[in-house]
Amino acid sequence: MDARFNLFDNELATRFAKRFANAGMVIHQSPLPTSTQELVSLRASQINGCGWCIDMHTKEATAAGETSVRLNLVAAWRESTVFTEAEQAALALAEEGTRLADAHQGVSDETWAQVRKHYDDDQIAALVALIALINAANRLAVIVHQRGGSYQPGMFAAAFD
Repeated sequence: MDARFNLFDNELATRFAKRFANAGMVIHQSPLPTSTQELVSLRASQINGCGWCIDMHTKEATAAGETSVRLNLVAAWRESTVFTEAEQAALALAEEGTRLADAHQGVSDETWAQVRKHYDDDQIAALVALIALINAANRLAVIVHQRGGSYQPGMFAAAFD
């Protein structure tokens, strides 16, 4: 199936994408570890079924030095031993923040307490913004059927400078 609409070939969509990328740059430059950013983005994208973002974040994480073992276990992070307690807290927040419609309470107090235990205020701000941003990106890509497989690490860096 081809994409329904090319978000990269429309003037209005391109203007939006540049501003969206700028918001992402604030998160990327934050003190939240890059590995955590990629793991969280990957997990939310898995939940949302976004092939484009799964492709992008798997490749970006690999380019940043992430191991295939950890990437392969993100979907089953609760059943693995390769993630730190801090990463587990971030992944739990990503899941609960992504599945808002599935849980009437949203993010649990237990998950929030674990996030507060492992991250400072700037990292939490970045983490919350990242979860919101990746969910928006997932929705953009899923709505237009942007398919995974063609992403190359760093391909947007020059395009949105």
